Amino acid sequence: MDNTPHILYEDNHLLVALKEPNVLTQGDKTGDPNLLDMLKAYIKEKYDKPGDVYLGLVHRMDRPVGGVLCFARTSKAAARLSQQLRENQLRRDYVCVCTGQMPARFTLVDHLAKDEKTNTVKVVPSYLRLGKEAILHGRIIASVGDTTLLAIQLETGRAHQIRAQLSNARWPIMGDHRYGGARKRGNIALWGMRLTLAHPITGQSMVFLAPPPMDNHFKPYQREIDGLAAIWPAVAPGE
Repeated sequence: MDNTPHILYEDNHLLVALKEPNVLTQGDKTGDPNLLDMLKAYIKEKYDKPGDVYLGLVHRMDRPVGGVLCFARTSKAAARLSQQLRENQLRRDYVCVCTGQMPARFTLVDHLAKDEKTNTVKVVPSYLRLGKEAILHGRIIASVGDTTLLAIQLETGRAHQIRAQLSNARWPIMGDHRYGGARKRGNIALWGMRLTLAHPITGQSMVFLAPPPMDNHFKPYQREIDGLAAIWPAVAPGE
């Protein structure tokens, strides 16, 4: 595979990159290539840095999912971006293609707990006091046949959150075999399309946008996704 990262923005404090589907965000026990190490190698080579390169991981994406991620190039930037994430000021907007009947706008509030045996997360009753609260907001963009294009805004960032919550609501994501999605060719139809944040040093509002690859899941919605790309710098799914 090509280990050259796709950089959307970089300065002395902030780096924003595109994660390709099926690439790890950071290393795990598999030892497979991961974006964090790729970016460190990129910085080390570009700026001829000796020793270890610092790069702070601010948020993650599930391995099958692609989209926009930000990283911190200094510890001060990492602390400030992490605070934005905790306070829901670092906003992550996704697009996905699902099946099922859902309302035009919706909010899902669930408790998610990890199942170690299956390496999945499951929605559990809140009274069990297991897992963590997961909140997302969504709206319908368009429908084609028995599939629907959704815009999703995360309020929390749990592992497998969008996939597990939509599956629990009986709206599984196309291509997401682990969570009940239809077994069709192509990647999972979930993509981190927009990232909004305040620059960790200057405070400037910044919006990063990257439409998904037009594979067999997203291709029927190319016009609608192009339309989102035109308006999303100013309008969020929940607005």
